[in-house]
Amino acid sequence: MKKRALISVSDKSGVVNFAKELVGLGFEIISTGGTYKTLKDNNIAVIEANEVTKFPECFEGRVKTLNPYIHGGILHRRDKQSHLDQAKELGIEGIDLVCVNLYPFKATIEKTDDFEEIIENIDIGGPAMVRSAAKNFDSVIIITDVADYDLVLQNLKNGTNSVEFRRDLMIKAYEHTAAYDSMIANYMNKRFKNGFGDKTFIVGNKVFDTRYGENPHQKGALYEFDAHFSNKFKVVKGEPSFNNMGDISGAAKIASAFGDDNAIAIVKHGNPCGFAIKDTLLESYTEALKCDPISAFGGVVAVNGIVELDLAKKMNEIFLEVVFAADFTAEAVEELSRKQRIKLFSQGTKKLEMANDDINFKIVDGGFVLQDADKVGDDEVKNAKQVSKLSASSQEMKDLEIAYKVASLTKSNCVVYVKNSAMVAVGMGMTSRVDAAKAALRKAADMGLDVSGACLASEAFFPFRDSIDEAQKAGVKCVIEPGGSVRDDEVIQAADEYGMSLYFTGVRHFLH
Repeated sequence: MKKRALISVSDKSGVVNFAKELVGLGFEIISTGGTYKTLKDNNIAVIEANEVTKFPECFEGRVKTLNPYIHGGILHRRDKQSHLDQAKELGIEGIDLVCVNLYPFKATIEKTDDFEEIIENIDIGGPAMVRSAAKNFDSVIIITDVADYDLVLQNLKNGTNSVEFRRDLMIKAYEHTAAYDSMIANYMNKRFKNGFGDKTFIVGNKVFDTRYGENPHQKGALYEFDAHFSNKFKVVKGEPSFNNMGDISGAAKIASAFGDDNAIAIVKHGNPCGFAIKDTLLESYTEALKCDPISAFGGVVAVNGIVELDLAKKMNEIFLEVVFAADFTAEAVEELSRKQRIKLFSQGTKKLEMANDDINFKIVDGGFVLQDADKVGDDEVKNAKQVSKLSASSQEMKDLEIAYKVASLTKSNCVVYVKNSAMVAVGMGMTSRVDAAKAALRKAADMGLDVSGACLASEAFFPFRDSIDEAQKAGVKCVIEPGGSVRDDEVIQAADEYGMSLYFTGVRHFLH
């Protein structure tokens, strides 16, 4: 019995060889438009779709395959005699394999804002064929991924084209069309409804299973947007856990927030416990570790650069669970690998490169809240308003920038103290801002760290002057905060009383 395959693809990589192999397996090939031309130009026997539909392509190619001879050939059930009889009566021949990938909508919206061009790159016939073939997976093979060509050929050649195999391809096909339609809906809502339409869609591609979720009784997996992890997450040693991925993200956001600076962030349970920028990565790590070496034990370190042997030796002085770096030298990997339990992950880059997602969301009971992603503007600190009589020095401005960016990426309520480009104290996740300030100073005292001369940042305004009073006791010289409290005048007055410089950015950065 003659077998027929319909091939209509936008991504034509590998399609010539795939079609050639199918012909060798006895398939008759049907194709459309550019795919038909590609196959014909490569001397593959191919039938143009309009010969099957008995109807010409029309409306500038908008209608090609929306036809009973195509969809009837895909959809009729081979296990029902009534379907077989009706297909014969109508002159509909079966289509046993459908290979379709869709118009490049994502590539189109990335390259143009021309709405007419965008509309024309919304695929109609392709998703219809994919869905039809997927629905009839009991009899039809549906292929939507170039990467599956060899797998399909292998199963056809080995006689392992089982219903379970076709079912897996069916699931992948519906994932494909669902993601495609979600992309279009999200784009239209972003263009016409400020990104917050009646429905929104969070779509991710699975990267790997984690060993478990936050706890051993929970399952977990990592999903990605736009191949960020596929392209920029390399397992050097160890298995990344669910909790590791959260800590890596938090640490990397902080370490990468200062351009090409030699920044190192140490994170424990989602909270920064060390940060520094020095002339070398070794110096940065050494200073970052001083902030809270107890919490750093078993922590996650993000390195904005390449880990070399000297830094690896220093890191091996304590137990670190994870080191995430732009990259590692071979000698550094060998040195760090002497610790059996350490996990090493890299990006294969010179500096850390973040995805900088446009949105983020948080699960709440019964749903989720969605928002534009918070970002600290490049000039936010530089353009901050000096509201005190005293101004900050250039080093103090650098310290204010570090403190402010770290605070913006730390759980509210929080305060961050920075001195000579290194964090010396941090208080986070407190129910009051003055408690955060006091907790940070108590920890610094426990660590034997001198906070005098430090710069202080808060991610939201100080509601009362009491935080400034506490800062003065510790010897803080500069403060940066958003401002906006009804008692701002009292806060400013306190800063001037103590001879502090005080800056308002006008932008709050809560993180809950």
